[in-house]
Amino acid sequence: MKKPELLSPAGNLTKLKIALAYGADAVYASVGNFSLRQRSAKEFDLDSFEEGVRLAHENGAKFYATVNGFPYNTQLDNLKKHIKTVSEFGVDAFIIATPGVMKLAKEIAPNIEIHLSTQANVMNYLDAQIYHDMGASRIVAAREMSLKDAVLIKEMVPSLELEIFCHGSMCFAYSGRCLVSAVQSGRLSNRGSCANDCRFNYELYAKSPENGALFRLEEDEHGTHIMNSKDLNLSKHIEKIIKTQAIDSLKIEGRTKSEYYAACATKAYRMAIDDAISGNFRAEIYEAELNTLKNRGFSDGYLIHKPFERDDTQNHINSIEEGTHQVHAISIDGDSFKTKFKIDTKHEYEIFAPLNSDINIIENELGSIYKKDEKYYIKFKKLISLKGKEFDEIHSGNENEIKLPIKLPKFSFLRKEIVKGE
Repeated sequence: MKKPELLSPAGNLTKLKIALAYGADAVYASVGNFSLRQRSAKEFDLDSFEEGVRLAHENGAKFYATVNGFPYNTQLDNLKKHIKTVSEFGVDAFIIATPGVMKLAKEIAPNIEIHLSTQANVMNYLDAQIYHDMGASRIVAAREMSLKDAVLIKEMVPSLELEIFCHGSMCFAYSGRCLVSAVQSGRLSNRGSCANDCRFNYELYAKSPENGALFRLEEDEHGTHIMNSKDLNLSKHIEKIIKTQAIDSLKIEGRTKSEYYAACATKAYRMAIDDAISGNFRAEIYEAELNTLKNRGFSDGYLIHKPFERDDTQNHINSIEEGTHQVHAISIDGDSFKTKFKIDTKHEYEIFAPLNSDINIIENELGSIYKKDEKYYIKFKKLISLKGKEFDEIHSGNENEIKLPIKLPKFSFLRKEIVKGE
């Protein structure tokens, strides 16, 4: 079977490094004002963006630059400069949403591939063929498209690559084309500054035009999160998707999500893809890992089932749910860690590290590292900072870096299962 590319989000340079360490074949990121994730784009400057391209290539991975906003006339001159600058960094492709920007990119940087954004809403082979004729080497399919339709597009336009989202936030609006944020918050979702108004808790009222009386409508058991979509999770379907041989790239959404999200989602789908290829697919393992992440509840979206067949894609109860685990610390260099929640000497913490990591079992004056149930754990005897200060416990917000008993793999996390009442 053909192994699809695993494409991970790179919200900043650290998340890019994490995605590569945890098995991404390619990353996508943005800088400047022409992406649909303005907050993430501000995490990069031109120097760090160029470094990210270099790091990706040094690790044998590809780097895709998102230029998928919908520009105004007043921005076009700056857009031309932006495309020229980013193209000189050697990115492997531009992710673009509009025909005009596609044409512009082809004129300025003819040797760089164009990937058509999901915002273009490609649902059939006629549209796919037209964009391919215009220069797109790949389309990121509309999230409302079915796997059956993806197969047909591949059959009809075999030289076109297909990319689909396999995990991450879903949008209440059709293919993300939304105006709610612009109307309510003055923040333009189609230009990268969505305020996520669909996640808010709403109250509904009825007003009489006769006398101006206003009545609050009572909610039922679904509450009032009426536009809040569950998160996409296709992990249990990866083997089925790969067997179609129609999908060239599996994309994880989430440039604005946490460092742990970048690591965990990448690792889970890396395992799923590799296991599907080797004939050892174990859906329960990947689902268990993804369940450790904070989420809005999970749905398998519309690739397997058509939208009108679904009635479980919205979470009407709340806008976010805790995952099964809490991340307590991250180690960037493997020698020390910074706390993300709380670390003490009373509890053990699971070590979450890149695949095939070499972790030594040891015990010394700082603590012990041991293995149980095929997982590695650490328990501290002393919490001593790099500056020599000792703590009984250390909490989030404390900037001291704490020594580890032994060097761990770079970008390791310490996590603990959430136990109610503890």
